[in-house]
Amino acid sequence: MVLPARRGDEAETIIERIVPGGFGLGYGGGRTLFVSRAAPGDRLRVRIDRERGRVAHASIVEILEPGPDRVAEEYPLLSRCGADFQHLRYDAQLAAKSGIIADSLRRIGGITLPEPVAMTASPLVWGYRTRAEWRHDPVQPALGYLETGSQRVIDLPHDPFVVPALAVRFGELRERLMAGRLPESAIELRAAAGDDGVSSSPPMELPQPLPVHATVAGERYEFDADCFFQVNAGVLDALIDEALRFAPEAGAPPAATSRMAIDLYCGIGLFTVPLTRRFAQVIGVDSQPRAAEFAARNIATAGLDHARIQTAPVERWLDGAYRSHGRTPFVLLDPPRTGLPAHASRMLPRLRAARITYISCDPSTLARDLKGLLASGYVLVSVAAFDMFPQTHHVEIVAHLERTES
Repeated sequence: MVLPARRGDEAETIIERIVPGGFGLGYGGGRTLFVSRAAPGDRLRVRIDRERGRVAHASIVEILEPGPDRVAEEYPLLSRCGADFQHLRYDAQLAAKSGIIADSLRRIGGITLPEPVAMTASPLVWGYRTRAEWRHDPVQPALGYLETGSQRVIDLPHDPFVVPALAVRFGELRERLMAGRLPESAIELRAAAGDDGVSSSPPMELPQPLPVHATVAGERYEFDADCFFQVNAGVLDALIDEALRFAPEAGAPPAATSRMAIDLYCGIGLFTVPLTRRFAQVIGVDSQPRAAEFAARNIATAGLDHARIQTAPVERWLDGAYRSHGRTPFVLLDPPRTGLPAHASRMLPRLRAARITYISCDPSTLARDLKGLLASGYVLVSVAAFDMFPQTHHVEIVAHLERTES
């Protein structure tokens, strides 16, 4: 009997498809293999990195025969710190992400989609990020991103992910690093580009980050580098259009079915502002005081006065919301990558929202949370996806749910 390959052993495999996590799925050495930076159709010699039961994670030792979707990596250093799809043709990246979503929904959520998830492509595949979180290691010294699966900073000469304004800011930070003028305490360096400049955190010579402004889908938003804001302006208008697809038309007279909307994890009000143009009353909830402050300011800038921003953890706010507000026509939520906390997942159905729109950047946690909502009386109406993060396996998803009468 041949024993399965162990850690450090090598095996040959042919990659069948890309699966959640961005890994290539293959079989070899008596194991199911998940291979980093693989492409469908690749014939590879791989090394086992870690094993569990009949499953192992592996890395490429040699590409014996490349698959038809494989291309040369433009920035090999970035493959070690996030750009784990840059070896794939762009259309293959989109197809892989659509497959990852379907795989996650089926395997975790028990949801079988009738057709592949439609992907909205990004107009830019490099130089698209309007927000960055760089890491500084004063010991190496180094400035860049963390290596995948470690705390080591990959030192980058420049950052091809970001828009030109942030590329300039990265260059300025590198100059400080080389001159020994980057403070040792500045370990996480955040920057956000707006229409009128760049906000940085820590702000170096300033007491706090300066705010910037961006116009998205006709609305003006103010924010700074310490606030979450979607990173790819090229697909943001389309994302907002999809998120509001089942909301009333802006400016329509409020009907009984459009009297109230709740925006959970509202951040700076990216969705709260357009929701307020469509509903008679809107409540936005976010745990970060700075983001909530910007949300209130952005609503006021839009000339709207029928939205309230609540600063609280969503799970705590939901505890009392169903008693205070009763049945809610529309709920939109855009939680962090970890998805809904267990308590929030239990409380959300108690709002008895007629419709729920769930925006997610992680197919696995989305599938987990959708499974709970479907068990609580909802049906999945549609799923759409947006390539917010080209060259990576990450993807932005919008799922629409409707409550059944029963």
